[in-house]
Amino acid sequence: MAIIDAWAQHPTARMVQHDMFDSLRRWGAPLPTEQPPVSATIAAMDTGGVDVALISAWYGPEGVLISNDEVASFVAESDGRLVGVASVDLRKPIVAVHELRRAVHELGMRALRIVPWLWGLPPNDRRYYPLYAECVELGIPFCTQVGHTGPLRSSETGRPIPYLDDVALDFPELTIVGGHIGYPWTTEMIALATKYPNVHIDTSAYTVRRYPPELVTYLHGHGREKVLFGTNYPMIMPNRALTGLDDLNLDQEVRDLFLAGNARRVFRLETPER
Repeated sequence: MAIIDAWAQHPTARMVQHDMFDSLRRWGAPLPTEQPPVSATIAAMDTGGVDVALISAWYGPEGVLISNDEVASFVAESDGRLVGVASVDLRKPIVAVHELRRAVHELGMRALRIVPWLWGLPPNDRRYYPLYAECVELGIPFCTQVGHTGPLRSSETGRPIPYLDDVALDFPELTIVGGHIGYPWTTEMIALATKYPNVHIDTSAYTVRRYPPELVTYLHGHGREKVLFGTNYPMIMPNRALTGLDDLNLDQEVRDLFLAGNARRVFRLETPER
């Protein structure tokens, strides 16, 4: 089966040169210093056996780090290997809703992603709510970060409970994907994914060998349809993210769901099986 990366970025120079990522560089994240060509991202995917990656725009209060139009241009160069995920400016709710509609209808985006720590606003803040309603109308998932932050920003907005819990209660029709596992609140994220039919977890920003034991147990059991593979490329390369996968001893059904099936269903993707 094909491998789908649920959380990646094709970075611009504006993004990778930002000083908030200095902590990741100290940890050895392979961040480029300039904007790489799309072919470099495709080559990294090939090395890890990844067939399709969902790449996101990045909007924050300090400005646009990757625009929706830039994401659309990267997707257009990728020969079907990249899928676009939109982002918007939370400070202007009506403009944000219009931009999300444009990104979906005109640019072909398949989801909305907002990174709360960029804004310093948890996902139950009122400024998100018009966008949640629009995601439901458009039939697209809302993707967000849960857990602590690697970049130099506060981690508080990444707590699954109460913030994402409130959103799932208020919008039961909204499909939610919590990226980055939720560590050190992984058990909270698992609790939400168990409690709500439309809440999911992606493993981006963690290599297989760093998955918390409780997530692996959940993946083996009743969470088999709730966990999506992700890398957080270029912070983690696909081949490194997947090293040690066999050691999880996943049965074939769970392995296929984790690597592609769940993402294909959640993002409504048509991808070839290998």
